[in-house]
Amino acid sequence: MTDPGTSRPGKIIAVHLNYRSRADQRGRVPATPSYFFKPSSSITRSGGSLERPSGAELLAFEGEIALILGRTVRRVAPEDGWAAVGAVTAANDFGIYDLRTADKGSNVRSKGGDGFTPLGPAVIPAESVDPAALRVRTWLNGTLVQDDTTAGLLFPFGQLVADLSQLMTLEEGDVILTGTPAGSSVAQPGDTVEVEVDCPTAAGSPTTGRLVTTITEGTVPFGDFGNKPSVDDTQREEAWGNRDLAGLPIEPVFELTDELKERINSVGTATLSSQLRKRGLNNVSIDGLRSTRPTARLVGRARTLRYIPNREDLFASHGGGYNAQKRAFDALGPDDVLVMEARGERGTGTVGDILALRAQVRGAAGIVTDGGVRDYDVVAALDMPTYSAGAHPAVLGRRHVPWDADITIACGGTSVQPGDIIVGDADGLLVIPPSLIEEVVNDAIVQEQEEIFIAEQVAQGEGVDGLYPMNAEWKSRYATWKESLA
Repeated sequence: MTDPGTSRPGKIIAVHLNYRSRADQRGRVPATPSYFFKPSSSITRSGGSLERPSGAELLAFEGEIALILGRTVRRVAPEDGWAAVGAVTAANDFGIYDLRTADKGSNVRSKGGDGFTPLGPAVIPAESVDPAALRVRTWLNGTLVQDDTTAGLLFPFGQLVADLSQLMTLEEGDVILTGTPAGSSVAQPGDTVEVEVDCPTAAGSPTTGRLVTTITEGTVPFGDFGNKPSVDDTQREEAWGNRDLAGLPIEPVFELTDELKERINSVGTATLSSQLRKRGLNNVSIDGLRSTRPTARLVGRARTLRYIPNREDLFASHGGGYNAQKRAFDALGPDDVLVMEARGERGTGTVGDILALRAQVRGAAGIVTDGGVRDYDVVAALDMPTYSAGAHPAVLGRRHVPWDADITIACGGTSVQPGDIIVGDADGLLVIPPSLIEEVVNDAIVQEQEEIFIAEQVAQGEGVDGLYPMNAEWKSRYATWKESLA
């Protein structure tokens, strides 16, 4: 078969999210693959045109590698899944984001339209290539916009075949669309989108050639007897890839600058706590934990991870492989503090030496858990501080299932949201909303300067009545003292 766009398979099954680059762009990493169907009537060949329906705004392209089953299989093992693939080709998984809300997750209308699955123009025999060395590239009007390899897959091809064949017979000629990398965006009428799959490291550098699709404007409006296209800014952002490309105002992002960190570090947590109390925030301390480095200061932005109580079936589905715990540690960056909800359960570890080292290598500022820590001496030897409820030798699965990340959690008796500022020292740990950090730190600096003056007066024998806190007379003396320091 030289042009898969000339025939129709029995099934087209598409993977939702399967490239790390795309997962990083979307801000979520799935633990297992998930799928949707596309009708065989959506297949078209290279060189054709695709109509953006009248009234639609967001026609998105997704360059992908398509697997074409070479034989019928049922309940194949992951290590044998690739052997069931007869060939690979280029695909473009087009979709109308305007219809996603109407589909309610099914993708029936948003991705099932006629011509929405171009394939071709040629196939590459599966036996001639390494499935881990394939490359997929997409051009929009001649500009390269997607460029990734199967080394970046979250779920290898053999796993996809095995997973799907657990429940359904995969037949010869069936097509599996294996996901798109980062760079997918919106095509407009008049645009040309090209996709190519190749294997540069294989003998002869086999290629599918470029799969070419030209976008046209539809003229027939949707009828009143079904859902019509509807979009909002969330759909625009996801279709275009980011808010800037979508022409949306860029939301300000809080930045923990070196200058701000220096000012935070110039005041103690006790002072910060009193300033938070003045603003009505009394429940912002993470209590009952101790640090592996009591003299080290901790300042960073919260990333969160939640464990639920162990249940054997849930641990079987969520505890192994690239689970939420491993994904959370891999996602850490400079100045991040991973805060973990372990329900105060000290009877097992929530982090050990390898993952703690991974956090430090990623540049994280620290780890906070209201559970236990394994390999405690090794973790304590790291430069990065780890706050915990204590040491415990047991593995995670004794009491916990790693469940989800980057959500609001509870740790040490207080609530923590992703992006909160975590500050820790010998007095304890505080959680500070980023919207308040500037004013809290500024007032804390003023407070500590006042307390330096008060301490000097007490050391010289002054009584605290009227001095702590300062009355009008002492405030006047304080102003004179400040001027003397200038």
